[in-house]
Amino acid sequence: MDYRQAGVDIDAGNEVVRRIRTLAQGTYTPGVLSDIGSFGGLFRMDAAGIEDPVLVSSADGVGTKLKIAFMTGEHRSIGCDLVNHCVNDILVQGAAPLFFLDYLATGRLDPDVAVQIVEGLAAACRENGCALLGGETAEMPGFYADGEYDVAGFIVGAVPRARLIDGKRIVAGDALIGLPSSGLHTNGYSLARRIAFETAGLAHDSHVPELAATIGEALLVPHRSYLPVIRPLLKGGLIKGMAHITGGGVTENLPRILPKGLHAEIDKSGWDVPAIFRWLQSTGSVPEADMFRAFNMGVGLIIACAAVHVSTLLDQLVSAGESRAALVGVVDDGGEGVHYVG
Repeated sequence: MDYRQAGVDIDAGNEVVRRIRTLAQGTYTPGVLSDIGSFGGLFRMDAAGIEDPVLVSSADGVGTKLKIAFMTGEHRSIGCDLVNHCVNDILVQGAAPLFFLDYLATGRLDPDVAVQIVEGLAAACRENGCALLGGETAEMPGFYADGEYDVAGFIVGAVPRARLIDGKRIVAGDALIGLPSSGLHTNGYSLARRIAFETAGLAHDSHVPELAATIGEALLVPHRSYLPVIRPLLKGGLIKGMAHITGGGVTENLPRILPKGLHAEIDKSGWDVPAIFRWLQSTGSVPEADMFRAFNMGVGLIIACAAVHVSTLLDQLVSAGESRAALVGVVDDGGEGVHYVG
């Protein structure tokens, strides 16, 4: 018996590397010193041109959104999801991405699927100005169901120490500005899948009139990157804190940036909840508290700033291409967590 008969196809792995090399090279920035195939990725920090840099890193996955990709055969958006989620995680501390690495594990390597994923990774890396510096593909027969895989992303960025954003300057009376999400992003899919495919009994290609799309299309909308609209605001120093609204929704994520002794008052009437969330809540009879804890409810990023700077920041966001940002709440003394009103 040879390795291929045991379930591992080294030739397929080599084919994937050959096909993705050009994709990765298309993301390289001046700081990259290595190429695909080396044992470690090399990056020159001086090429970033950041004074007194602080490195900021994060790692994440896509979760059970992958199940929708398996159903539909659409895998490119998964790569975009992975990069954009990680970019946002370091952006909230003021960091711009330098390089990204991925890990793909599957039971049987399908080169076409792997290349689709890397196409999405490379496209999102180019859009965010970071290098796809390397990665790992693991073929693990008997570990994953046929046709399934898991992916994880690892990002490193940098921010000048003087412009690090950590929320420590937030005080009572500060305002909270919400930026719209593009959909579920990469969170809440275990609940969404149960509602769509078990409660409603839909197939991935079932058309949902309220969504003007198939349920598969609606659930695969890529996770948005906020870097293009936030980056122009970072030098001004008006942003005191930012929260990326991921798993746990506003309820769990916003308190992560609030100093002890402060809580957030969120006005639920401050923005229009997108149709996908209204449909999920109605179809699944989901309690409102659970909706705000499982999903982003249409708000993917929240900025904390002094109340006097709200108009300035909203104008700057419009200039950067974000016209739908809105005042969604305030910071107040006492207690902790998030209180919903409206």
